[in-house]
Amino acid sequence: MDSDGDTVAFLSSDEEDNEESFNTDLQRMKENSPLATRLVGDGEYDYFQNMNDNGWEELGSYISSNSHLQELQLCGNTLNDQNIVFLFRGLTSSNTIGEIHFCDNEFSTAGVRSMVPFLQNANNLKYLSLDGNNLASDGHNLIFRALRNSPIERLNCNNCGIESIEIDNNHIPKHLMQLRLNRNKINAYGCRGLAKLLQREGATLTQLWLNNNKINDDGVEILVDALQSNTSLTFLDLIGNDGISRQGQLMLLKLVNDISSIKATLHSNHTLEHVYVNYTNSHGIQPDDEIEQHIDMAIQINKFHHLRNPEAIGRRKVIKSHLHSETREKLCRLQGVNRSHYSEIDPLYIPEVLALINQNLHWSELYVALKSSIMILFSTVSRKKCIQQQREYHVAHIDELRAKVEELDAELAAIEASEGGYVVNVGSESRSIKIRRA
Repeated sequence: MDSDGDTVAFLSSDEEDNEESFNTDLQRMKENSPLATRLVGDGEYDYFQNMNDNGWEELGSYISSNSHLQELQLCGNTLNDQNIVFLFRGLTSSNTIGEIHFCDNEFSTAGVRSMVPFLQNANNLKYLSLDGNNLASDGHNLIFRALRNSPIERLNCNNCGIESIEIDNNHIPKHLMQLRLNRNKINAYGCRGLAKLLQREGATLTQLWLNNNKINDDGVEILVDALQSNTSLTFLDLIGNDGISRQGQLMLLKLVNDISSIKATLHSNHTLEHVYVNYTNSHGIQPDDEIEQHIDMAIQINKFHHLRNPEAIGRRKVIKSHLHSETREKLCRLQGVNRSHYSEIDPLYIPEVLALINQNLHWSELYVALKSSIMILFSTVSRKKCIQQQREYHVAHIDELRAKVEELDAELAAIEASEGGYVVNVGSESRSIKIRRA
């Protein structure tokens, strides 16, 4: 603000314009005008400052009976545990409201209870934002159960003092796609509830925001376990959870690219497209850039692979991770793996693997693969079987060789006899020579 107070004058004028617009929209809504599609109010407006309990109930009735209103915003200390009760005495249902923003108010679980009948009868509500209220765990859990049959797709409960998440498999919003729970107090116990949301059959959640909570490595482990089989979540935000150490980051890396075997890589999570966890935390610990780079490599394959097919994505990860020697060496070091992956490959498929390397990687990788695969190929040959095959080969030629030896002996004896006047008797095993006098 400058010494002339220009900024204050501007803000004051802006607020007056906003309140005037609100009054216009309010009148249109009361008249059920088709122009009344949005109502935005602030606690500073005179209309709310001077409203009694009956006025709140009357406002709720007008909103409930309106057939054009699509968005309702009552933020900035407009609502508290008292007036919200009267508002929802009048506002019991709506077939048109698709968005509700009740941000930065003062109501708690008690106020949430008054909302339940409306939430159960809001047939078109797809977006509910309750950021900056005192919901606590009980209030959030109450909201969640109330929305079980709702068409709700997006739910925001940022900065609401939530610690635990209790999920009943029979009371989960069937269409929920985005859940924002930033700046709460959610810990490993709260992650167990979220795991139910991710593991349920037909899971619909695509985005889960959990930045600046109390999640540690135990919480990460619970989420990772739930995401092993999840095929819906594409976005996970864990930034600002100082309890997540390098070990927790490695769990996330293994989730999206498990290098322990080719099969494990093929069965890694191929759905996540955004994973945020690393940054300098309050203790000054720098993020592990190497882990972050490998997580990013895996999710980029998830995100940008043109086939959008889990099997194709898995094969691409194998090519980029297992068949690229330098990348595999780094991943193995990070994940504590110390064995050759060529031992997993059927020797009959090695030519096909080498062809993949030739098509997708540098020729130097082809040399490394040839060197490694040939050694593995020879190491997989059965020594006993080789010896048996060699013996069978030589046995089959014994008779042939014996006959050849006898033939040569006979020919040699005949030659010697004709040259020296010998009488020669030839046997199968030896020959005898007798001298005959002239």
